[in-house]
Amino acid sequence: MTATAQALRLPRIARDNEGFLLDPEDWDRELALELASELGIDMTESHWEIVQFVRDYYEQNQTVPELRTVLKFLREKHGKEVATRRHVYRLFPYGFGQQACKIAGMRKPLKLMLDL
Repeated sequence: MTATAQALRLPRIARDNEGFLLDPEDWDRELALELASELGIDMTESHWEIVQFVRDYYEQNQTVPELRTVLKFLREKHGKEVATRRHVYRLFPYGFGQQACKIAGMRKPLKLMLDL
């Protein structure tokens, strides 16, 4: 997909008034890059790891994981040094629920307790 075609795609995807996708099935990695760009986030492997975890968790549980679930995943994979709120907020400075979930193509979480 060319940059021009990609730039025109995002406005045609159904989103709520805060930019969350209305249908998580519309998501793909190219769209995630557009959403991240809108938020001023340059996606690294660390970002993708969390975004993909959110997608996988949603596919298995039909719900978005809370931050403590993400931290548990990070602890099991990388150890306690990486599994910190500080690490996640460095990646997503405005919060896991507001940014990681949006980039992962989730609907707006009904409970924004995800960041606690």
